[in-house]
Amino acid sequence: MIKRLMDILLVVMALSLLWPLMLVIALLVRWRLGKPVIFSQTRPGYLGKPFRIYKFRSMTDALDANGSPLPDAMRLTKFGNFLRSTSLDELPNLWAILKGDMSLVGPRPLLTEYLPLYNAQQARRHLVKPGLTGWAQINGRNAISWQDKFMLDSWYVDHQSLWLDIKIILLTIKKIFVREGISAKGEATMPKFTGND
Repeated sequence: MIKRLMDILLVVMALSLLWPLMLVIALLVRWRLGKPVIFSQTRPGYLGKPFRIYKFRSMTDALDANGSPLPDAMRLTKFGNFLRSTSLDELPNLWAILKGDMSLVGPRPLLTEYLPLYNAQQARRHLVKPGLTGWAQINGRNAISWQDKFMLDSWYVDHQSLWLDIKIILLTIKKIFVREGISAKGEATMPKFTGND
């Protein structure tokens, strides 16, 4: 209950301060990348229950000769990369937090297609609500392996507390300015998770 109250309080404060910035970003996305301004996708949340995430669009709709989308790295523009590296693309997800689908802190919501690929330990990440930021984000973000990321997510599930959440939020703000671990080597973000050996 305290975690939920903290989420609501901080998100309401953030929205009251950041709405002009969000409006400017929306206009820039519309001008540079076109419609839609908001990217939305279904992700698994608490106990694997599906919900929708919302982000400012950061990639073009460029297709290859067969009509399939080009790899993420080829569709990610400089402007889109700036949005991602500063985490400004995540601001619309404040709405998902207000709805109660997400929390400010928790394991990042990943693709639904990964659900059947998790082992029992990795699946424990769904025992808490997904977060805008998390323990894995301040300990490597996308520059660490999938195995390390899942290990850090499980550690958070076992050690979550109000004080740990506050520490993660403060360290996230620092990471945004330093811009560390934005992507894995040679990737726009991270390679797809294809399961365990």
